[in-house]
Amino acid sequence: MTTHYLNNQFLIAMPTLHDPSFAHTVTYLCQHNNEGALGIVINRPSGLKLGEIFSQMGVKANSQDIADITVFSGGPVQQDRGFVIHNAMKKSWDSSISISEHTSLTSSRDIIEAIAEGQGPNQFLIALGYAGWGEHQLEKEIIENAWLNTPYGEKILYNTPISQRWNAAANQIGIDINQLTAPAGHA
Repeated sequence: MTTHYLNNQFLIAMPTLHDPSFAHTVTYLCQHNNEGALGIVINRPSGLKLGEIFSQMGVKANSQDIADITVFSGGPVQQDRGFVIHNAMKKSWDSSISISEHTSLTSSRDIIEAIAEGQGPNQFLIALGYAGWGEHQLEKEIIENAWLNTPYGEKILYNTPISQRWNAAANQIGIDINQLTAPAGHA
């Protein structure tokens, strides 16, 4: 039996998922293998701006525009740890994993310093925390109709307004997520 992993895809919370950590979220799935999965929620602002993170780290922002960038709540796990999803660059960072040939996930200080100086990746999303699933947990939740998976969309990740990402991710595959209803039951 061949196992298909969902790396580099979006997980869209179904309308019936009421867990407060995930209701109406889009999660970018960064790692998925036989041991579990790790993703970053891309449509839940944390209430922090990047300048506040810079201040906590003792880093000075090169511009107010960079300091005003929204920081996301990436998920309920390790909310004190920062993650940067970004377009792949020739420069390597201290702690990066390649998600695809176009996208990487980095969790080291050097990328934050480069972003503050205007020398980082030209497309990025910064989040505190992540969403994690144990072995076979995500597969079980998908079977239980908690999640819809769709292809990754760069425009959605970096350029779509935050409030529109949930709908836009589902629209990629022709689904109006607001029209989905709970299953009627099983015979």
